[in-house]
Amino acid sequence: MPEIKLFTIGFTKKTAETFFTTLITAGVRRILDVRLNNTSQLAGFAKKNDLCYFLKTIGGIGYRHLPELAPAKTILDDYKKNRSDWCVYEKQFIDLMKTRRIETQMNAILQDGDCLLCSENKPKHCHRRLVAEYLRDIQPRIDIVHL
Repeated sequence: MPEIKLFTIGFTKKTAETFFTTLITAGVRRILDVRLNNTSQLAGFAKKNDLCYFLKTIGGIGYRHLPELAPAKTILDDYKKNRSDWCVYEKQFIDLMKTRRIETQMNAILQDGDCLLCSENKPKHCHRRLVAEYLRDIQPRIDIVHL
């Protein structure tokens, strides 16, 4: 079976130019938006409707929102607002992915050149990394590239 290159990217601390240039240069074919809230005014150029337009117009890149790959609001609030420990958040989120059985739907959805999008600048403490690694653990043919 061919290898799937799965990218991940966060949009914060990036200009629109840097963000879109990075995606195009890497060869990203489609954004899989894994944010719980993708319509916030704080998202700037990455607000859902604007992002769809910019991706298609600037880079010919597709877009799909997959909220089932986002953390539950309670888990996210506990981590962000109550300053929960990252290890606790990580375990809760991985358990949630197992409960949701995300691999069953992702087998039909995931394509080479897809890119998981979230807001966090770096992947270390972002659920997009956890999603990518979870999928790779199930499908070892996935090669993860953090942009």
